[in-house]
Amino acid sequence: MSTAFRPFETHLDKDAALKILRSATEGADDGELFIERKRGEMFAFDDGRLKTASYDASEGFGLRAVRGETAGYAHATEISENALIRAAETARLAVGSGGGTLAAAPARTNRKLYSDADPMDGFSFPAKVETLREIDAFARGLDPRVVQVSASLGASHQEVAILRPDGTLVTDDRPMTRLNVAVIVEKDGRRESGSAGGGGRTMLDGLMESEHWQDLTREALRIALVNLEAEPAPAGVMDVVLGPGWPGILLHEAIGHGLEGDFNRKKTSAFAGLMGQQIASKGVTVLDDGTIPDRRGSITVDDEGTPGAKNTLIEDGVLVGYMQDRQNARLMDVAPTGNGRRESYAHTPMPRMTNTYMLGGDTEPSEILADLKDGIYAVGFGGGQVDITNGKFVFSCTEAYRVKDGVVGAPVKGATLIGDGATALRQIRGIGNDMALDPGIGNCGKQGQWVPVGVGQPTLMIGGLTVGGSAA
Repeated sequence: MSTAFRPFETHLDKDAALKILRSATEGADDGELFIERKRGEMFAFDDGRLKTASYDASEGFGLRAVRGETAGYAHATEISENALIRAAETARLAVGSGGGTLAAAPARTNRKLYSDADPMDGFSFPAKVETLREIDAFARGLDPRVVQVSASLGASHQEVAILRPDGTLVTDDRPMTRLNVAVIVEKDGRRESGSAGGGGRTMLDGLMESEHWQDLTREALRIALVNLEAEPAPAGVMDVVLGPGWPGILLHEAIGHGLEGDFNRKKTSAFAGLMGQQIASKGVTVLDDGTIPDRRGSITVDDEGTPGAKNTLIEDGVLVGYMQDRQNARLMDVAPTGNGRRESYAHTPMPRMTNTYMLGGDTEPSEILADLKDGIYAVGFGGGQVDITNGKFVFSCTEAYRVKDGVVGAPVKGATLIGDGATALRQIRGIGNDMALDPGIGNCGKQGQWVPVGVGQPTLMIGGLTVGGSAA
């Protein structure tokens, strides 16, 4: 079993660390000492054999001093008083002659959204490898067209301690697990793939149950077989219906990033200056919620020590909130929202999403599809790109269907959705009553930092998106 991470018992004297932190933040507006230990393992089974079995361990600290729009930050892998003194000297450069008033510490919370236990401790090395071997055999036994199977199982445990200049100490233990299955099928020389996965801030027990991984494997195979029969996607401007759950990744990228506080403070977001205005169709309500138990994007406290929160961003089509860390909240004269996140101790915090989703409406999904006269029904997405300054996005579909006169027809391959978030919000014409969250597979990149996130939405109809395809 893992031992508890107590940096002020094993690495540093807390009083000495606090004295150094205070010297670095004297005259500053804000600052903290962030200490982290993280361990993780990954197993990858591919083409009938174990390809990768890795274990990573790291620990270190980051010290930050903030004054106005400037932040001084230094980090090190050595958690010691000498290293902390050197870091304080660097961070102190951002404060200069000082004159700031130190912001109040975040509110405390006794809430725990996930287990403190280390998910790597529950099963032996052979048991994890054998589960992946069973997935491989099961997939190949489902259909003779299966020619390749890839399965991966990962788990990690992140432990953080956040010390603030007023002496407040916040700790959080964060588990994470994930299982992915990918299948390649072949017919008449044509190969197509499908994948499925899931996870969250949970132990490995549920993921390694045969019923769970068998369902994932069947889903991966189903998608691959759908794509095996897919026709070239049409191209042009048309209405698009998005399925529930994971298609919320389009919402996350095209809209969510534009509602992060730093982009709006700097007026580089397409939504800057629109607070209180109608930016979406009536009925559209979007939340960022870091408080859902065991979800991949949830955080008991963020990486500045602010408790995770359930924040409404758009309410009935009206922009009512941005996601904020402490620095941007102070500069915009609003309250922090629990969205100050960082990839690790080697990175500074910034406003980031947690679990971002749109609430459901009152329309049956079948009614929304029946109203689609000529368009695409997209239920799976792969990669995408977005320009924050104008909200323009491009997303590739991994599972999509042609729809004419309300009838779902043949699957299509090669469809990409092109548009911009601000316009797409105003063009939402139908909101289903089937809101769902993704299965726990999201990662979000911003300025070179990656953090786990969740997405979700109901079935939606969006009018007038450009569909890039391979047929006119």
